[in-house]
Amino acid sequence: MTYQGEDPAGEWPDTLDVARMLKDGWRPRPFRQFLLKVHSRCNLACDYCYVYTLADQSWRSKPMVMAPDLVTAVAGRIAEHATTHNLRSVRLILHGGEPLLAGHAYLRKVVETLRAAAPGGLHVDAVVQTNGVLLDEAALRTFGELDVRVGISLDGGRTANDRNRRYADGRSSYDAVADALTLLRGPEFRPLYTGLLCTVDLANDPVETYESLVQFEPPMVDFLLPHGTWESPPPYRSSDPSNTPYGDWLIAVFDHWYGRSGETVVRLFQEIVTLMLGGASASEAVGLTPSTLVVIETDGTIEQTDSLKVVRHGAPVTGLNVVDHPFDLALTHPGMVARQMGADALSDTCRDCRFGRVCGAGLYPHRYRPGTGFLNPSVYCPDLYRLIEHIHNRLVGDLRRASR
Repeated sequence: MTYQGEDPAGEWPDTLDVARMLKDGWRPRPFRQFLLKVHSRCNLACDYCYVYTLADQSWRSKPMVMAPDLVTAVAGRIAEHATTHNLRSVRLILHGGEPLLAGHAYLRKVVETLRAAAPGGLHVDAVVQTNGVLLDEAALRTFGELDVRVGISLDGGRTANDRNRRYADGRSSYDAVADALTLLRGPEFRPLYTGLLCTVDLANDPVETYESLVQFEPPMVDFLLPHGTWESPPPYRSSDPSNTPYGDWLIAVFDHWYGRSGETVVRLFQEIVTLMLGGASASEAVGLTPSTLVVIETDGTIEQTDSLKVVRHGAPVTGLNVVDHPFDLALTHPGMVARQMGADALSDTCRDCRFGRVCGAGLYPHRYRPGTGFLNPSVYCPDLYRLIEHIHNRLVGDLRRASR
């Protein structure tokens, strides 16, 4: 399988011959995660948001809410896909924008519609990813009745969170989110709590940020790197490979967390350790596990991972929709195939790297560079290498001491 260059539009490699790959025996992995953009707008104005502030502005032409007939079409297509591939479980991710803008009664109907259409033996696990400001007791009771689990985005304490995550008029969002988390971590709703997503901001102290998150007793914390590409690098990511500000920030958190991991799981660190021990990653941020996620927009269009919006306007587009097309057609889209190819989708630099199979070139959109498409290391390559090497050295040192 070759994976180099890009098409005239600069999006996908012209040498990725999917028909030949299928003829040679390669088979895609079926989708197991269906991310529904149930509401295309948001009630916050986060500075770094890939939906509203970066290259792709397609949200402006999308319906605000997914229409009921499209929800029914999605349900039928998921059932069709599960039957075709003999799936026993799939995950439904209610997303946006901000999904709670659609109302918890609407979200109930979405979940019930998809589960009612599921063939016998298929379990539909459901989660909602929210900014938390509308998460009240009524919504949590609905989610509790449906066993819909809840993840919340929060970037640390008041100052850290409000540096980027504010209302459009500049007001703080922190108190509303903190109130929601107080409800969520209470005895009645605690089983629904999946954890916190935190976008790294170098202006925030790493250890203080971690401790501010841990005070809300999350089952898991997931640190996310701000989206960027080689064409549009993230803040403070320079061309100097010795400059590793994001790696240094994450190392400070790792060293504080290491040995105290019983208090919470830090997903990025757990994934790196698992990969070093020969396991597989459950995250697209690191490793080479084939992606099984597909996005359905509010207008019913089928798209690739929505973080591709950082690349260019229309980058996630497949040209497919749930009314006219089965999900199997999306499986053979070059962009989907590239995210399932594992090491074959890596640049020579990454394949030759000491930690190439652990890093996996990082998140797929972060590899993009005009002229070579996605056949590049991550724009965060120096940071990821430094972090992974540091974790490797800590683990090896402990193993040596334990064997004496």
